[in-house]
Amino acid sequence: MLAERDRVAPGITDVPVPNTLSVSQLVDLVADPDRLAGTLRRPVPFAPNPLARRGTAFHAWVERRFGATRLLDLDELPGAADGATGSDADLEGLQRAFDASPWALRSPLEVEVPFETSVGGVVLRGRMDAVFADTDGGFTVVDWKTGAQPTPAEERAVALQLAAYRVAWSELAGVPLDRVRAAFHYVRSGTTVSPQDLPDADALARLIGSAASADPASTPTTPA
Repeated sequence: MLAERDRVAPGITDVPVPNTLSVSQLVDLVADPDRLAGTLRRPVPFAPNPLARRGTAFHAWVERRFGATRLLDLDELPGAADGATGSDADLEGLQRAFDASPWALRSPLEVEVPFETSVGGVVLRGRMDAVFADTDGGFTVVDWKTGAQPTPAEERAVALQLAAYRVAWSELAGVPLDRVRAAFHYVRSGTTVSPQDLPDADALARLIGSAASADPASTPTTPA
């Protein structure tokens, strides 16, 4: 298997972008296209990740805290089958940090909102953590982050997650895109980041299309 891996070196082949992408795959399309191509060409199970399990437990707690109507059990969330979560002390620290944030004082309109939206001929799918109704008649989609903030070099790619959420909520709610805001809330530091000039649906479509090869059928591909 190692010899086969070495023979199929990065850059040799093009891997067609599938008709459906998760939001995390959209981020990888910009941040690390070689990695995405590798996982598309040869999907393998993800290694157990204690940080992801901690995030799963935290998200479930937030849903319960808000009395979510779409409450998911732990075994329905990503990483649930990996085993125990991180330490109780770590989770409790995240809970205290969230309770000290301005978001703890607001009531979400929706939580854990699943969506599928077509962009550039590709279906983007994902799940929004929470949507809040703003006093000016607009909406704010918030994604809870239990890890560290991205580096400046990573910010553009990571922001695509919020761009997809804005487009999806605009369609689901039937409201103009300019009435939808989006933000990451980094729970541990208590920092909320609202990137400006997020791509709209057309810009996302161009980004996906830029991964296309010179294939005459114009099938989007990403380098592998």
